[in-house]
Amino acid sequence: MARYQVILAYDGSGFAGSQRQASARTVQGELENALRQLGWAGRAVLLAGRTDTGVHATGQAAAFDFDDWTHSAEKLLSALNAKLPADLAVKKATAVNADFHPRFDALSRTYRYRLFQDRLRDPLRERFAWRIPSAMDGECLGQTAQILLGTHDFASFGSPTSDKGTTTRTVTRSEWRKKPDGEWQYEVRADAFLYRMVRRLVYVQVAASQGRCSVKEVELALKGRGKLPAGLAPANGLTLMNVEYGS
Repeated sequence: MARYQVILAYDGSGFAGSQRQASARTVQGELENALRQLGWAGRAVLLAGRTDTGVHATGQAAAFDFDDWTHSAEKLLSALNAKLPADLAVKKATAVNADFHPRFDALSRTYRYRLFQDRLRDPLRERFAWRIPSAMDGECLGQTAQILLGTHDFASFGSPTSDKGTTTRTVTRSEWRKKPDGEWQYEVRADAFLYRMVRRLVYVQVAASQGRCSVKEVELALKGRGKLPAGLAPANGLTLMNVEYGS
């Protein structure tokens, strides 16, 4: 059996998420359509994880079996990119073991969230970043980010990805950086993420930086106590950067 792994990049603005849907345009649907034009007769592509409507990616991983492909993985990359729409591209294609699974074999995933503070609308910038009208406390952002490191029950920050799933996750990176142009970037890496967890984490940290909740309340929420403001950061600021696997 010939199984291939591909790394995908996409502008999520025009997709109703990554997972295939019957009546909406999705990343999986477009990739499967391109594969079929190359003679693929498989039932479904496997994805490393699901991204919501409007969420972007530079390192989404997918895998599929393609026994009828008799050329190199590099030629598969070129052939797919010739069939895919402008807002979706294959960055890398490799042959992998027949039992490789992009979701279950992943060791961690890394996301980046982008935002900036400005009273005035900035349509081009806002395509890929959340505009915050009011000021934020950068020191507070850093403090809350550090609290999130480690293994915690993140039930206050997302819901399980399955009915019997746990809400415990291990975060190994949680860091805010301010760029020279004034943009703030939050990078977070974990063994796995709850549904909408990153957008919730960002929203709560921004709320703390604006005095709408305290750093202590964020800490208590990880222990199942305390009340946090309801809300999610917009999808357009979020990008799946990378899915990490072992050697």
